[in-house]
Amino acid sequence: IDAARAIDRLQPVGYERPIPLWSAGRSGDGVETDPGRSGDGPSVEFVNAGHLLGSAYARIRIGDKLIVFGGDLGRYGRPVLPDPAPVSEADYLLLESTYGDRLHISDETGEQLAGIVRETARRRGKLIVPAFAIGRVEELLYWLKRLEDEQRIPVLPVFVDSPMAIAALQFYAARLNELDAELTDNARLHSGAARQVAAFATERLVLVASPQQSADLIASRQPSIVISSSGMATGGRVLRHLAATLPDSKNTVLFVGYQSAGTRGRALVDGAKEVRMLGRAIPVAAQIERLDSMSAHADAGEIMRWLSGFSRPPRTVFLVHGEPVALDALAARIRSERGWPVHIAVHRETMSLDF
Repeated sequence: IDAARAIDRLQPVGYERPIPLWSAGRSGDGVETDPGRSGDGPSVEFVNAGHLLGSAYARIRIGDKLIVFGGDLGRYGRPVLPDPAPVSEADYLLLESTYGDRLHISDETGEQLAGIVRETARRRGKLIVPAFAIGRVEELLYWLKRLEDEQRIPVLPVFVDSPMAIAALQFYAARLNELDAELTDNARLHSGAARQVAAFATERLVLVASPQQSADLIASRQPSIVISSSGMATGGRVLRHLAATLPDSKNTVLFVGYQSAGTRGRALVDGAKEVRMLGRAIPVAAQIERLDSMSAHADAGEIMRWLSGFSRPPRTVFLVHGEPVALDALAARIRSERGWPVHIAVHRETMSLDF
């Protein structure tokens, strides 16, 4: 009940529109504001981060000082989403460091994915892709559609078996004007449910609508591509797909996102011979593959590229959201290449900012 009440109080705002942070009446945006206060008070403005549809950095202005909360930083030159918007200044910057110690493997033509699809099809196996329901499914479908159109992979049934992923896919497809322009050019008519997501629809796309349809798909041994959540194999419908396919060497499991320590996904990419799920131990004979090229998080080079847009150095850069090795590596690189002061945030730490 409390969550529902909180959601009712959320007010959507567009990008690059400063919103005053007062708390009496309501502005034309539906945001609470005090009509008795001048326009030079605290304000917040959201800027497109290019990470997911609707992702943003928050620019918080207090007097003549500016705090930029970076959140998750997106990537440059990727399909589906526009590049992260540039930011030119901040007095204090909070910045992620998920991949602060590495560079993503480049795959601008999709050949790595194409090779995995072709090899699995040659073995007459199923390709299971645990994928984050929001964002990753869209990019994966983009690449499968492109590879089909270029006749670089066989045309296989492609199933999306995740209620949240299907809802997100339809949400993305309804907002092509906010995505990469190429998607609008690619949109075409399809029959059935695929018509709703035409910009992402492969030739034989199926959106799995019911638990029974999902159960039938799990029981099927037909060569196909199955995209299901969760992306780290911690729960969701993908667990039943994995339990059915992992014991057979003709199948492939492809991970297309970050795998946190302690998850089944991490265990599989690290070479586990057996994983526990659904109350039993599942032997691993399937081929386990991983694609880093589809990550939605900027790598170290892309983070430094984004920072190069600053016209003046922040007083302090606070690094957050990263494992210790990534945080340390990015901090060292920013200090070395930019000469900026960097502080690695600690859980529950309180900082006083000089205004």
